[in-house]
Parts: sequence; structure tokens; C-alpha cells
Amino acid sequence: MGMLKKIGRLFVIKTKVEACLIIYALGVGAMARGMIYIHEYPGFGGKLLLIACSGSVFLAGAKIFDCLRYEQAERLALAANPPG
Repeated sequence: MGMLKKIGRLFVIKTKVEACLIIYALGVGAMARGMIYIHEYPGFGGKLLLIACSGSVFLAGAKIFDCLRYEQAERLALAANPPG
């Protein structure tokens, strides 16, 4: 079980730098998909889908930062007042 926990920790965002790297990767992927939409659906529909792709990255990035801030505050609170 110890090895599974170590592997699982690789998939946990711990710092703002890690969050920024993940958000950047999401943005690159979303823009690549948005460009495909523009080619597949020329005109207003394709542009609308491109905007939806970029908007989803903004929403996901905000949620990642909010969760990171919440988890850090929770760790600080536990360090200040240990349970028991």
C-alpha cells in the first residue's frame, strides 16, 4: 500500500507553479481543439466553439487555484490546532 500512496502523490497538485503548468497544458490543448473546430465549422459556429474551449480553461484554472488555496489553508489550520 505504501508504494501506491507514493505513486498517487505524483498526481496531486501541491504548489502554484504546478497549477500554472497544468493550466498552461490545458490551455494549449484547448486552443488546439479550438483551431480544429474553426476548420471543421467555418464561420460563427466555429468561433463560438473556440471561445467555449478557451473559456473552459479559465473556469478550470480558477477552480484549481481556489482548491489549492483551500487545501493550503486547511493544512495551516491543522498545523496550528492539531486534532485530539
